Amino acid sequence: MSYMDDYKFWLEDAYFDDATKKELKEIADNEAEIEDRFYKELEFGTGGLRGVIGAGTNRMNVYTVRKATQGLANYIVKQNGQKKGVAIAYDSRFMSPEFADEAALCLAANGIKAYVFDELRPTPELSFALRTLGCISGIVVTASHNPPEYNGYKVYWEDGAQVTAPKDKEIITEVKAVTDYHTVKTMPKEEAIAAGLYEVIGEAIDDKYMAELKKQIIHPEIITKMAEDIKIVYTPFHGTGNKPVRRILKELGFKNVYVVPEQELPDPKFTTLEYPNPEDPKAFTLALKLAKEKNADIVLATDPDADRLGIYALDTKSGEYVPFTGNMSGMLIADYILRERKATGTMPVNPALVKTIVTTNMADPIAEKYGVKLIEVLTGFKYIGEQIKFFEQTGSNNYVFGLEESYGCLAGTHARDKDAVVAVMCLCEVAAWCKANGKTVWDRMLEMYEEYGYFKEDLYTITLKGIDGSKQIQAIMDKLRANPPKAFGDLKVIAMRDYDKDVVTDIATGATTPTGLPKSNVLYFELTNDSWCCARPSGTEPKIKFYMGVKGTSLEDAKAKNEQLTNELKALI
Repeated sequence: MSYMDDYKFWLEDAYFDDATKKELKEIADNEAEIEDRFYKELEFGTGGLRGVIGAGTNRMNVYTVRKATQGLANYIVKQNGQKKGVAIAYDSRFMSPEFADEAALCLAANGIKAYVFDELRPTPELSFALRTLGCISGIVVTASHNPPEYNGYKVYWEDGAQVTAPKDKEIITEVKAVTDYHTVKTMPKEEAIAAGLYEVIGEAIDDKYMAELKKQIIHPEIITKMAEDIKIVYTPFHGTGNKPVRRILKELGFKNVYVVPEQELPDPKFTTLEYPNPEDPKAFTLALKLAKEKNADIVLATDPDADRLGIYALDTKSGEYVPFTGNMSGMLIADYILRERKATGTMPVNPALVKTIVTTNMADPIAEKYGVKLIEVLTGFKYIGEQIKFFEQTGSNNYVFGLEESYGCLAGTHARDKDAVVAVMCLCEVAAWCKANGKTVWDRMLEMYEEYGYFKEDLYTITLKGIDGSKQIQAIMDKLRANPPKAFGDLKVIAMRDYDKDVVTDIATGATTPTGLPKSNVLYFELTNDSWCCARPSGTEPKIKFYMGVKGTSLEDAKAKNEQLTNELKALI
């Protein structure tokens, strides 16, 4: 059918409710809008769904959520997993509770029990909950840090990680096979509850989650010693982090935790923010104002589903607060954990540090110093979670820490996704240790630069929306593959990794070796002078991302090298 045929079907078929039809009638004279809403099905990708909320096949609504869930239910039944059930969590966005219920009632109608949280919860707690309950799968209704008009739907499997190959493709196949909305099952909530197929969960899981987080604390005595002295400003960005973050810090003994009042409570409009993303400096405006009033040591922010952490730390020399990238905060925590685990004799045998291919190369000298195996995986924390599963299956290594550049990390194995709640806890322990040793978190970061090298990374993003956007993005990737650059300015290309073809090509010799990682539409250029650049289309947004990294001799040198590499990249594309 054409997009106009689909539009008419939604307007006329009795399956769709009056509110949906009313919304669609209001765009009757706007063919461009009709086309955008109906020119395709909202794609169920390897992570699930994400899109603008509204009526239409290319939108997040109860019908697209229900249809995707029917596909997931069909897959679960084929895996004989229906008796294990599915855990469901949701965030503070528009329609999140409604989408969570639609998914639960579709599952229930398929004979699969749904465990639904009583109110909003962080994404990592869903990962923890489904493993604690012994579920076959999990669903989180969230659009993470996207603008308010978005929502999403992420699928997890029984190991607690987002679905990876081959199950991701198998689930996608089942979802695509559901072509008739009338075949999608659902049932009244009262009947699902009465049949024991809909169970509300909450406090008991929270308590177990908190207990697991506390196991990652290495020096509780330092926290106790510094609890009165250290000052922490925190903002949950109107999201799910508010209660669990405040609870864990209180139970650990931190006395001076100041929450940004304007951003404390859930708000699906994210009224105080242009963009609820801890990577955006403007998002910290209110938190930094409060930090200066309180003379805080550190400023922390979790994104709406509390899987990512952004931080600022006080520089006592300038009196200003310094922003940390995800690479910086991740390395700060990693170095602390590895150092203190080794010093206290609590490092497991065959320890492993896991990072993605676009995460800072500072991880290499840190892992080498502490005798820890460093493992690189594709971009996406699900691949870090997958490594934990592999370690458990093979006994080859013991996971200690994992991180990705986009402000996500995980200490411990209680969850199999990035966890901003445990990251807050670890960062605050680092801050307490620093204060006890007469230094700031920023001082410690400078010490690490001096020891390991002045690594600096950046991200350049091109957004190409609309029907032609994905074609333009693919054209850029095709051009780079067909005519790979030999240099980025003065930086020569040493090797090119094509993860789609599973080939690493040595530019000087032409020799090829396999990448050793799953197939993915990613190109990675190893450059001279410890530099690199990586091109990767986003899996969830209409963007192509260019990651890059350099190593300098000082902060200023690293910044200059980074700017030069960015300019050379822009000139190339």
